[in-house]
Amino acid sequence: MVSKTQETQLNRLENQVDNGGGGAWEYLCLVRMLKVRRSEKVLKYGLSILNDPKKRSALGPEEWTLYEQVAIAAMDCQCLDVAKDCIKVLQKKFPESKRVGRLNGMLLEAKGSWAEAEKAYSSLLEDNPLDQVIHKRRVSMSKAQGNISGAIELLNKYLEIFMADHEAWRELAEIYASLQMYKQAAFCYEELILSQPTVPLYHLAYADVLYTLGGLENLQTAKKYYASTIDLTGGKNTRALFGICLCTSAIAQVSKGRNKEDKESPELHSLAATALEKDYKQRASDKLGLLTSALRSLKT
Repeated sequence: MVSKTQETQLNRLENQVDNGGGGAWEYLCLVRMLKVRRSEKVLKYGLSILNDPKKRSALGPEEWTLYEQVAIAAMDCQCLDVAKDCIKVLQKKFPESKRVGRLNGMLLEAKGSWAEAEKAYSSLLEDNPLDQVIHKRRVSMSKAQGNISGAIELLNKYLEIFMADHEAWRELAEIYASLQMYKQAAFCYEELILSQPTVPLYHLAYADVLYTLGGLENLQTAKKYYASTIDLTGGKNTRALFGICLCTSAIAQVSKGRNKEDKESPELHSLAATALEKDYKQRASDKLGLLTSALRSLKT
């Protein structure tokens, strides 16, 4: 994840290059280091270096890294002829490279030649079954074709091997949630929380899924994870504050007629509501009336 400082640095450097102040290579290196996709800029400034023999030769071994970077950016921009030319140069330099083979597969994807791309990836996986990039390309390819069940199957197989890949767990969770398969999504978020317990995003997403599932036990657990999100964000997560209020109200409805121990104290609801009102006064005072009305309807 890119920090605000890094994003500011990247934007400043981009403006500098846009205005003719130099630094194109430094900008391309920073884009690569931060793993962000600014494909139009990368294509423009990458080609300006590659098409200048003096600038290209000054890069030394980094020349080949730039060819790869420009090839991927060209595919993003559907400049497939440029991508093809870059890959040809790399193939000539590294005829047996699996990395260049992956680029060829990506080019076939960009052309919509799905069967050929799948064949290319399968061949590469035979040589190296643990190539994470190719496994992920196959998942992306399934999603691009609208084959969501295929993407789920591939992700599950991938996670059997690479169980510590947080991004894969998150992607699988989001796919399950989009298909309203909330129990499966909850399992994925549980895995993420176990491996990265201090990331508030996972606590919040897990709470959302549990609230959606409903039922007293799920609502009580959802409330706890909304509370942990608030704790991890220093009380500054508006969505989690709303979640506390919604859960408290829903628990009160579900608990009607039950034993007193099943009912919850309204204290946390009151604290969350107060925090929301304070936040709205500071940032959206014109919406404060709507908030007050909404919270009143959730009184327990």
